Amino acid sequence: MSTTIDRPTLTSIPHVVGGARVEAEGRTGAVFNPATGEQTGVVALASADFVHEAARTAQQAQRGWRETGLGKRQQVMFRLREIVSTRAEELARIITAEHGKTVPDALGEVARGLENVEFCTSLMHHLKGEYSEQVASGVDVHQVRQPIGVVACITPFNFPAMVPLWMVTTAIAAGNAVILKPSERDPSAAVWIAEAFAEAGLPDGILNVVHGDKEAVDAILDDEIIRAVSFVGSTPVAKYIYTRAAENGKRVQALGGAKNHMIVMPDADLDAAADAAISAGYGSAGERCMAVSVVVAVGDVADELVEKIAERMPQVTVGDGTQPGIEMGPLITRDALERVTGFVAGATGEGGRVVVDGRDLDVPTGGFFIGPSLVDDVAPGMRVYDEEIFGPVLSVVRVDAYDDAVALINANRYANGTAVFTRDGKTARQFEFDIEVGMVGVNVPIPVPIGAFSFGGWKDSLFGDTHMYGPEAFNFYTRRKVVTTRWPEASESQISLGFPTH
Repeated sequence: MSTTIDRPTLTSIPHVVGGARVEAEGRTGAVFNPATGEQTGVVALASADFVHEAARTAQQAQRGWRETGLGKRQQVMFRLREIVSTRAEELARIITAEHGKTVPDALGEVARGLENVEFCTSLMHHLKGEYSEQVASGVDVHQVRQPIGVVACITPFNFPAMVPLWMVTTAIAAGNAVILKPSERDPSAAVWIAEAFAEAGLPDGILNVVHGDKEAVDAILDDEIIRAVSFVGSTPVAKYIYTRAAENGKRVQALGGAKNHMIVMPDADLDAAADAAISAGYGSAGERCMAVSVVVAVGDVADELVEKIAERMPQVTVGDGTQPGIEMGPLITRDALERVTGFVAGATGEGGRVVVDGRDLDVPTGGFFIGPSLVDDVAPGMRVYDEEIFGPVLSVVRVDAYDDAVALINANRYANGTAVFTRDGKTARQFEFDIEVGMVGVNVPIPVPIGAFSFGGWKDSLFGDTHMYGPEAFNFYTRRKVVTTRWPEASESQISLGFPTH
């Protein structure tokens, strides 16, 4: 007698092209619930031909969108803001189900994405041109901003709603059509966003969601219709995308990885610094490009600071992010769990001292869980220091003086975010001046700029010269055209082969 085992029906996660859901016809990928380790969905993986067809659809739609008045575009942004704001918890639960972060953390992600939607509601202001009258006798000059055409946005798994809202909202407000390629690990939020845009009145074909892996990415980088590529992810992939897209004549912004340091000065409030280290190091299981991964203890504060951090760590509740009271969820995949576990396992052999071992904590089984870890006596040259871990592992580096801390950070190849904890204004001001990092916090551990500024690092944390969202994003998604006009009388016409000077 055979026994039938009931298995849950897997959700099919479609592409969205030309306003229509397109189910998988070829290759597919598995989507998991990281809290249980079970497969919950099947996502379509686009072929190169599918990407090219989606780009042609976007190109046809963009012609009409470019001609759409700015007032109508603005109304779409206002309606989108209302939809996302009203249904934020629905989107947050979709994020949690596929990424694993807690629902409150996912709600925070949605709120930060909404900041950029709100910024884009002022698109009439951001797209204003310039005008100069009488630059020469009877000659006027004006400059306008025009959309690029079709752009691609390749977004990461760690912020499946926020980063798409940072990218696609600005691109669309500027008059472009978009191919959005979200992470295949947690793709459903991108489909939700596309449908929210449609409900807000965005014409079909302006926002197209194309799922896929490297085959789809390479097709995007090579497609002649796609004029610009925006990317957030690891540094090796960012460098690859920047190089290949630029070789094909595309405009590129590619944000890479990070190794964010937090300096704690001898005069700092150590309780506040320990709270900040816990919050910034272990939030979202460390899967943030702005997470603090290295605490730099200056002078004689290290022993007390390490003790204060360690005594707070048992208070971090680890579990299914959908449950009340949970503060840290699982990692995104089993591969990620094995990688992070490897860093902790190898730290002692490199000379580090594992103060708290996340592998030993009582965490749920079945999912991709590891508890928060703390490693002391870390130094450059150790793998746990040199590489981006992207997990809940906090390292402590001990230095003698402020200058040593600054030199340590400035020598690092990553330069995304950093922070200093001090009570001394002169030290804080000097830190702002000395440090070679794109985003700086003073007694703020995760210095992500508000929506009216722009996000991005330096060195190997950014390839290209344009940061994400805010004012710089409108520069990235538009081209400037300068028009010189003169309306002479017929009698003034004459031949002149000289170079015009006035």
